[in-house]
Amino acid sequence: MFGLIGHSTSFEDARRKALELGYDDFAAGDLDVWCSAPPQLVEYVKVKSPTGKTIEGAYIDSCFVPEMLTRFKTARRKVLNAMELVQKKGLNITALGGFTSIIFENFNLLQHQHVRSTTLEWDRFTTGNTHTAWVICRQLENNAPSLGIDLAKARVAVVGATGDIGSAVCRWLSVRTGVAELLLVARQQQPLLELQNELGGGRILALEEALPEADVVVWVASMPRTLEIDATKLQKPCLMIDGGYPKNLDTKFSGEGVHVLKGGIVEFCNDIGWSMMELAEMEKPQRQMFACFAEAMLLEFENCHTNFSWGRNNITLEKMDFIGEASVRHGFSTLNLKPQLQVATA
Repeated sequence: MFGLIGHSTSFEDARRKALELGYDDFAAGDLDVWCSAPPQLVEYVKVKSPTGKTIEGAYIDSCFVPEMLTRFKTARRKVLNAMELVQKKGLNITALGGFTSIIFENFNLLQHQHVRSTTLEWDRFTTGNTHTAWVICRQLENNAPSLGIDLAKARVAVVGATGDIGSAVCRWLSVRTGVAELLLVARQQQPLLELQNELGGGRILALEEALPEADVVVWVASMPRTLEIDATKLQKPCLMIDGGYPKNLDTKFSGEGVHVLKGGIVEFCNDIGWSMMELAEMEKPQRQMFACFAEAMLLEFENCHTNFSWGRNNITLEKMDFIGEASVRHGFSTLNLKPQLQVATA
């Protein structure tokens, strides 16, 4: 059985969902009440692959909301408690979705393997980053040509290039896709130099330098709230793939010739009888989901119960091949631009 650990997109969304589920006390409570709320196993689901195999899974709401990010101890406790619940329920492989994987990595929760009387078994959990990286690369390969962008001649900026997903995207685009040039953008210089050395190329630029040059921009880092970009200076056409969380690029970049695509989203071939994606603002909540969630399903389909995506910069091309082939085989497709946003290729 697979598991998905998630959370609501905001405190107000969480209260609304709690009211729908009958948790009236939590629905009426303030943020302090929610800080003490335990994780909840919200629903069980069944998913059937086109191969004929059916798997079962569960969605666990961590009762974390983004407003808790400034409360370090609370955020840490929320994720660890959700992982403890998963293990007690005996789930084989569980994906850390949304901010839960970010909290796990940035707060270094590997140092907190013991939760009360439970010793967490790390091989029961995955960040889902390998599938997310593969999906973003496929979205780029599928959608850029439809906008008239020749990838063999294109400059692709990866914002957040030294992160787990960003570095995997860079490896894939450098070796498998063969883009003309990678523009590497990240906050810290030394990891950028190490990545450039590993790739054997790529140009290190500041964000404001990279954006006007890029035909495609892959965002796998949080966007600065104060960021102001003159859209008239961007390449036309320009494909922006929003691989961060939350997905808010379209609030900053809009205008003729600039096309924003929600990155790291997949669509299953059939409806899934669940309610968990309703609050994630998916266009088709019965079929669409974050690629990180889908990774747990794929590992369950493949009977591969291991922490497939774990730690930083451990994503290999071979792992991306494996999870990508499984994704196609079991009925997942990448989210693409709407037809009216595409233009005929030259």
